[in-house]
Amino acid sequence: MPKLKTHRGAAKRFKVTGTGKIKRSRAYKSHILEKKSSKRKRNLRQTTLVDNADQKRMHKLLPYA
Repeated sequence: MPKLKTHRGAAKRFKVTGTGKIKRSRAYKSHILEKKSSKRKRNLRQTTLVDNADQKRMHKLLPYA
């Protein structure tokens, strides 16, 4: 069976934790920041995990991660 190719766009956006879960950064932090509160912008800086419903799809994009 041939090797699988990693989705390079996904590889740049996601990291895999030691337990195999996938980390992602949060959306809505790039523009129109004046109307967002400091607390909201601060919380958007933190990473979070990809939802369990999407884990299988992400592992297809990142087969060796």
